[in-house]
Amino acid sequence: MKRFTPFLKLKSAFIVIVVSLTHFTANAQEEKAGASAQELADKLANPVASLISVPLQNNLSYGIGPFNGSKYTINVQPVIPFKLSDNLNLITRYIVPIVDQRDITGENTHQFGLSDATVTAFFAPKSEKIIWGVGPAFLVPTATDKFLGTEKFGIGPSVLIMHQGKGLSVGFLANQIWSVAGNEDRADFNEFYIQAFLSHSFKSGASLGANVEVTQNWEGKTTTISFNPSIGAVTKLGSQVVQFALMPLIPIDGPSESKPDWGLRAVLAFVFPGS
Repeated sequence: MKRFTPFLKLKSAFIVIVVSLTHFTANAQEEKAGASAQELADKLANPVASLISVPLQNNLSYGIGPFNGSKYTINVQPVIPFKLSDNLNLITRYIVPIVDQRDITGENTHQFGLSDATVTAFFAPKSEKIIWGVGPAFLVPTATDKFLGTEKFGIGPSVLIMHQGKGLSVGFLANQIWSVAGNEDRADFNEFYIQAFLSHSFKSGASLGANVEVTQNWEGKTTTISFNPSIGAVTKLGSQVVQFALMPLIPIDGPSESKPDWGLRAVLAFVFPGS
């Protein structure tokens, strides 16, 4: 009898989220939130909106590297804003990955646990048309397995620039992180990341969009690029406001040892609009 592994449990959770997304997106037009749902969709498209949310981003990839591996990552991504003054907010964003991967580091290998966390703080002045924010980004070595992390602490700058009108959001966010401490026997961390995004929301709270993610590993001299179209919806589970989103992860370029053949992302975000 085969053991019901953490990977299978995570895949089951992923399927539940995908099915739920399909149901709630199909019924988004029936929601009574109207313009308020669209306003929430627009705020959620803005990485520095003064809005508390807790997204659970599920990423599933297959056909990775020479051993045709698979990887499932749940990124727990709380966004917590702080009001510093009437015209300035501090938006803190946390990414804590939980990873279950097979046949990535070799045949018949399996790793499960935390990967390294990323913490970003944007100082964001209030603005109506051109929205921007700058601040530090930190790499925190929280990995529970040496194959899941860098064993390095890193720091660097982050920036966001975007334009937002009713129903339309377009912009980019980027960071550059260098390792400054950690295990001297491990390779230094030196990566640049940029995400360009575009989304259009509707009165029902439904949204369509796409983003391009580029990671440049300066230390390993590799570039990873993916294109990710998306569909989403803001709705309610009982009294809790949530956003669902679903997107294929289409690999454009990447190193042969880590580039997947295909991937899929499903997001469930708990939203607290009254915060």
